[in-house]
Amino acid sequence: MSTTELKEILIEKIQKTDNENVLVELYKLLDKESSNPDIYTLTVAEKTEIYNAKNQIISGQSLTNEEANKEIEEWLKK
Repeated sequence: MSTTELKEILIEKIQKTDNENVLVELYKLLDKESSNPDIYTLTVAEKTEIYNAKNQIISGQSLTNEEANKEIEEWLKK
């Protein structure tokens, strides 16, 4: 599929949708791409999750890769 074809398909889908959430997310994505494609700006929610994750690691509330893989294997068996 060529870039031109892809653009045409996307334009058609955008014109057909009335889902405001989809349109807002597309706008955000395209706005970030046009402003500086190499820089990703974290949202407040993402920054909060990173902060919480760092605190969990510091307080010892994390798993080793081996422990995580074991939990995943057990979960998949269910």
